[in-house]
Amino acid sequence: MLKKLFAPLCVSGLALVLSACDKSPKAPETPPAPTVRVETLKSRSLSINSELSGRIAAPRIAQVRARVAGVVLQQVFREGSDVKQGDVLFRIDPAPFKADLDSAVASLQKAEANALQTRLQQQRYRDLVESNAVSRQDYDNAIAAARQSAADVAANKAAVQRARLNLGYATVTAPISGRIGRALVTEGALVGQSETTPLALIQQLNPIHADLTQSTRELNKLRRALRAGQLQQVGQNQAKATLIQDDGSAYPLPGKLLFTDISVDPGTGQVILRSEFPNPDLDLLPGSFVRVRVEQAVNHEALTVQQRAIQRDSAGIAQVLLVDAEQRVRQQPVQLGAVQDDHWIVNEGLKPGDRVVVEGLQHARVGEKVRIDDSPLPLAQSKGQ
Repeated sequence: MLKKLFAPLCVSGLALVLSACDKSPKAPETPPAPTVRVETLKSRSLSINSELSGRIAAPRIAQVRARVAGVVLQQVFREGSDVKQGDVLFRIDPAPFKADLDSAVASLQKAEANALQTRLQQQRYRDLVESNAVSRQDYDNAIAAARQSAADVAANKAAVQRARLNLGYATVTAPISGRIGRALVTEGALVGQSETTPLALIQQLNPIHADLTQSTRELNKLRRALRAGQLQQVGQNQAKATLIQDDGSAYPLPGKLLFTDISVDPGTGQVILRSEFPNPDLDLLPGSFVRVRVEQAVNHEALTVQQRAIQRDSAGIAQVLLVDAEQRVRQQPVQLGAVQDDHWIVNEGLKPGDRVVVEGLQHARVGEKVRIDDSPLPLAQSKGQ
């Protein structure tokens, strides 16, 4: 009876021991590698742009002034309108100048009559002096009188010309074509009495200039890069300029860089750069503060990296995460240049073919392996980037 009871107990005990052995601890599973997106760098031709500030300036400015003294009789132009060179703007009372012209003409006629008389007397004395009918002294006096009368005629002709000019100045015309501002005098005003009186201002507005300022430090850095062969000079009259409007959008009409001034402002240490823009609708007005993106050089082997790929350490040094051939992450310090759209220009630290992490930076760890996601981005996300 004891044997029959002991046999089942042994079997059950052995089963318990075997089941306990099956519950031994298992080895922990390896977590999957984090997924990142990378950008493979390629060299490309890139324009080196500088965003500079400045003010709009009219290419040609003419102050309309009274060149003779008189009373303004009429204002002919409409304020704020476009005028052409030679258009009549004001009329000054011409009566005094007409009288001066008539007097000058009469004086000229008198001088011409006197010149005729002295010239005829000289001719008669020339014939008489050969026959000793008059003395040589009288003949010399006749020659001098003829020459003096000829000089009087020339002086009176100049006086007539001056009087005719003054009469013409009584009609004030536009010296250049452009847009005229408000009138600075009204009818009945006495102008030009002691000095030339300003009457109005004409400015040429299409095309229009944008005078920009750039520090000599930036300009010298650019010149050193050009001399070292790192950059190439933009061709003459080919440097493009883009004007940034108040709302941050680009002015629809492209401009060009005309020249860089040869002198430095001693007070600010800056140089003036002049650009030109079409202005058919007169949206750009003189005196306005603007920002202009100017193309100053070309780098045919430029490397750029997306702004979101840049990290900075506690010292402010720019760095990127690279993925090597073994799919491991490493950190690389870089030296950055200017910003072009949403990319940084990389001056040092990277080379063509480097794979830079642009997404998944928060999951990538230096020295660890990652998995590269090369699937295309969703359309909405790609547009947002």
